[in-house]
Amino acid sequence: MISSAACGGKGSQKEQQVEETTDSVKTFVFAGNPLVRDKFTADPAPMVHDGRLYLYVGHDEYYEGQDTASGGKEFNITEWLCYSTDDMKTWTDHGSVLKPTDFKWAVGEAWASQVVEKDGKFYYYTTAQGGEPYVGKCVGVAVSDSPTGPFKDAIGKPLVSDDMTDNGARGWWNDIDPTVLIDGDDAWLCWGNGTCFLAKLKPNMTEIDGEIEVIDLPRYVEGPWLHKKGDIYYLTYASIGKGQETISYATAPSMKGPWTPRGELTGPAENSFTIHPGIIEFNGEWYLFYHNASQEIDGHKGAIGRRSVCVDTLRYDADGLMLPVRQTSGK
Repeated sequence: MISSAACGGKGSQKEQQVEETTDSVKTFVFAGNPLVRDKFTADPAPMVHDGRLYLYVGHDEYYEGQDTASGGKEFNITEWLCYSTDDMKTWTDHGSVLKPTDFKWAVGEAWASQVVEKDGKFYYYTTAQGGEPYVGKCVGVAVSDSPTGPFKDAIGKPLVSDDMTDNGARGWWNDIDPTVLIDGDDAWLCWGNGTCFLAKLKPNMTEIDGEIEVIDLPRYVEGPWLHKKGDIYYLTYASIGKGQETISYATAPSMKGPWTPRGELTGPAENSFTIHPGIIEFNGEWYLFYHNASQEIDGHKGAIGRRSVCVDTLRYDADGLMLPVRQTSGK
């Protein structure tokens, strides 16, 4: 769990979340998981810039008929939201910063994302459904001069489309859930549902540089996340457990591998088939962000397409392996 000291103040996990709106700026105080209490949020992607942590999430939105939908229609994300904090306690709600409609080639179905900064530009790698001539899920990239946007389509077409990858077991929706790691002068893009793809990015951050590789990971499903600590590279991902996804990871001495499986980081999320990792170091502490479906909002209970972002402290052993994380609740 995140201690009160790590959050920058005292408080019980049982206390209620406090919200305040001043001059159109909305803030709230973290009161235990779930982090965000007024909206369903999913697929957390943290980024640190200038001493502030920015958290990008998909906005899970309820619609009539959602509970009987299937085939991916259970999910209804029409925008991506941004929150930020400088102490892990008081958070600012920046609202919607990007929508799939901001990509002219996209026809909807926004899924997981990640934002990274390079040379003063902020690159938003995300998932959207491609329209003609693109088929299936695509990885897009938008760019901004600010971590809170506005973000604009960087290249006017998908960065990764279905014709660029082997369909594998998941067919037309394997190109989802991008994660990016900037490692010195190099940048790496990893993504995929059913198949874990990896490719180097060109210095402009908007083109694939060379061949797309496949990483063989045990029980891999989706939601990869790349990070580095010391000399160790980590690839954390949603893995299939007993009827639900769990979070597993692998490590490597370089981005070229070899990748060694390290087992589960945490078990399944409460009431949720999916789970999605986001890992970051901030103010000297490491954190694991993920989502569950434990929350009820406006009379709508959590469900496969109504999830809630959570965060817990992450620790490592003497060999650099991540210690198992126990998911906490402040409900």
